[in-house]
Amino acid sequence: MNSSDRTALTKLVKEKALELGFDICGIARPRILSENLEVLKSWCSEGMNDEMGYLARNLRKRGDPGILFPGAKSLVVTGLSYNSEKMQKKPGVPIISRYTYGKNYHDAITGKLNTLLAFIKRNKPEVEGKAFVDSAPLLEKPWAKEAGLGWQGKHSIVINRKIGSFFFIGILILDIDLDYDNSETAEYCGDCRLCIDACPTGAINDNRTIDTRKCIANLTIEKRDPIPEEIGPKFEKRVFGCDKCQEVCPWNRNAKPNNHPEFKLSEQIAGMSPDEWLSLTQEQFEVLFKGSSVGRKKYEDLMRNIRLVMKY
Repeated sequence: MNSSDRTALTKLVKEKALELGFDICGIARPRILSENLEVLKSWCSEGMNDEMGYLARNLRKRGDPGILFPGAKSLVVTGLSYNSEKMQKKPGVPIISRYTYGKNYHDAITGKLNTLLAFIKRNKPEVEGKAFVDSAPLLEKPWAKEAGLGWQGKHSIVINRKIGSFFFIGILILDIDLDYDNSETAEYCGDCRLCIDACPTGAINDNRTIDTRKCIANLTIEKRDPIPEEIGPKFEKRVFGCDKCQEVCPWNRNAKPNNHPEFKLSEQIAGMSPDEWLSLTQEQFEVLFKGSSVGRKKYEDLMRNIRLVMKY
């Protein structure tokens, strides 16, 4: 494929990504992310991955997309906003993270990426590719940076100057060359440390990593053991995930709410009262959260979180 054809196809890919609903899209050249692997290795060796032992495995594969997808020549990296205008309405209720609103993001984004791949194959039938959405040993945040979508904030989350940090990352790896975007080499956090200071449990390190042993998101979602009673008050009624570090980030102040119907909080969940949360039955749980990220949690574990935070 000559340079003009490559540029034309690159333009079509980005236009189609936006047409499918992605808010941002960039393209990265595959390479081995050795510097990120060193950070990950050190982080795991200090035990900051907590019970997520899988993060310490397949390190070489995590840093080399060519192992994950042989023949990789381009990574199409997309961002889909989940910044929400509709929030939980009742005061004093158990709080769920914004990323759980609506449909499970894995399903929604994988579908869009596969549609994008089908579009590319109609233009170039010989192309092969594979979609990845938080589902394989792939370093999504560094690849978003490589594709020029933003920089890694002090809370470790990628920030885009246009849409902030409330966005999902999806990656489509292709076996063809496209025009590559420049990696985001600047960072615009400056001296701000609002996210670090606002973290209720002090989980944010000074090197843009998170100590998941303290992180509310990990403790309420991934942790298998009960949450220690003494730290319950610090959760500020959060029972599934935590958005505190993103809520205080200045880059999210003017970010527009997402316009994706699949990521809207239902009226029924938005209007639930404290008593309705405490009396939630398994049948109601299965109906309310079917197909959502909250639905991946066992009912008993969610209720354990709810009963704990509602004591304070």
